[in-house]
Amino acid sequence: MITVLRLGHRKDRDKRASMHVALVARALGGKKIIFCGEPDNELLQRVQTVTYKWGGDFQAEFAPSYRTVLKNFKGAKVHLTMYGIPLEKTAKAIRKHENVLVVVGSEKVPPDVYQLCDYNVAVTNQPHSEIAALALFFREVNGPKALQTRFPRGQLRIIPSERGKNVTKYK
Repeated sequence: MITVLRLGHRKDRDKRASMHVALVARALGGKKIIFCGEPDNELLQRVQTVTYKWGGDFQAEFAPSYRTVLKNFKGAKVHLTMYGIPLEKTAKAIRKHENVLVVVGSEKVPPDVYQLCDYNVAVTNQPHSEIAALALFFREVNGPKALQTRFPRGQLRIIPSERGKNVTKYK
């Protein structure tokens, strides 16, 4: 099970990026996202709405302290950072863990995050988007199944088509 911890959410500045982190986590097989930073009930509601409409058991919540989340998490803690060890060198070890907490930042990541995590992992050692890094992390750790996640109890589903949009309601 993979949970995502989004650090430093700022309600006015990060609402789109934080939502996109949640969308990637949900779509690629994550089970939960925990936001730390400014409480934002609208963000939680948007995540719940997507889960209701499109299905699945994805959960979203706010936690007042990232340190508490990191200290209490039972499983591997993985910090996605461009300063870390390459993902392709750490993915095999990460896959062995039943529960994984993936930490992604927004504003500057506090230095203690590097110490509190079991793995500091780089998708690339260049500046990049935490959203893209999270997507690549899921693909590398979960393999092809990251792209084949099933979502029970959805109201809507997409019928793949080469041209146009084909969205239907479940019956």
